[in-house]
Amino acid sequence: MLEALKPVRRERPLIAIVGANGATHTETTDYVLPYGILRRADVADVVALATGPGSVKLYPALQAEPDATLDQFDAQHPEGADYVIVPAMSRDDDPDVRDWLSSQRAKGAMIISVCAGAKVAAAAGLLDGKRATTHWYYRRQLLGAHPTIRFVSDRRFVVDGKVATTTGITASVPMMLTLIEAIGGRGRAETVARDLGLAHWDARHASAAFLFSRPFATTVLGNLLAVWNHERIAIRLSPGIDEVSLALVADAWSRTYRSRAETIAADDSMVTTRSGLRIRPDRVVPGRPNARRIDIPAKPPARVLDESLIKIGDSYGTATAEIVAAQLEYPGGLAEWKAAVGAIVAPTERRDGPSPRQVTDANRRAGDPG
Repeated sequence: MLEALKPVRRERPLIAIVGANGATHTETTDYVLPYGILRRADVADVVALATGPGSVKLYPALQAEPDATLDQFDAQHPEGADYVIVPAMSRDDDPDVRDWLSSQRAKGAMIISVCAGAKVAAAAGLLDGKRATTHWYYRRQLLGAHPTIRFVSDRRFVVDGKVATTTGITASVPMMLTLIEAIGGRGRAETVARDLGLAHWDARHASAAFLFSRPFATTVLGNLLAVWNHERIAIRLSPGIDEVSLALVADAWSRTYRSRAETIAADDSMVTTRSGLRIRPDRVVPGRPNARRIDIPAKPPARVLDESLIKIGDSYGTATAEIVAAQLEYPGGLAEWKAAVGAIVAPTERRDGPSPRQVTDANRRAGDPG
């Protein structure tokens, strides 16, 4: 797998993350996490793209300003990218995205789809006859539309030739760490993993743990009907904010069917994140927001997600935290998230760090979130 992911053209590869604006929305974490993780690795040049001018309206939260449009990228790099990251999109067959992906693959780029981005890659004809995976919820839909795909279970990500696919949303983390390892070596990948709060990552996954169940549907319906208890979650942007943690928090709180996250700032200026992504605030709120405020803590993103799921469970019940985790295709349950919070600790909080036993116990879901 690592051999298949190694760069073959540039010594320092060029990685493009494609997004769609206009009527087609792009999934929040699928777009932001690869950018933030790859940028902090500093083993490649990474650009965030959009089909046209203007911000990329991400779903279910955030607005990001791309580095360039597809046309601008093509003019600057007629030879194409080395790797193209494909997030999930509200429209699988956006013609601009489809045609651009086909042209990039023809120029030699490796295509890496994240989550239901597999449907976008498949619509461009890139998965015909290939081994692949996708988000558990879209498996039947993907195979129904593209029956020649050879679906692979129990793997967080699958590489077949010059195309890679992942399972649901948080699988972008182990996929990007594996790509970093292929480009920059194991040591560099381990450094980034520690920064994210992970001791280990790999492709193992328990696919059978994720399915559309009666409890899932009942919880979603109950939360939707409780309209009097719905609330807005305000996340205040600040320069240098960790975009990986920001995306995970905004995504998680927007998937409860009880709350919707939005970013706020004192003015309408774009805020530049830790890794250089520009985020446009959803609302200008000079003072205290008239909404529940969630701050992004200065902690490893893996811990931030675990803490968010625990807080969601405290706010809306364990069942709601579990449907959020299912949508993110994030393994574990409340007990494991709490164990991870106790074991994964930032160096500033605990000088000696977690013990090997704690790391082993708390990270059995190796590579998650991811």
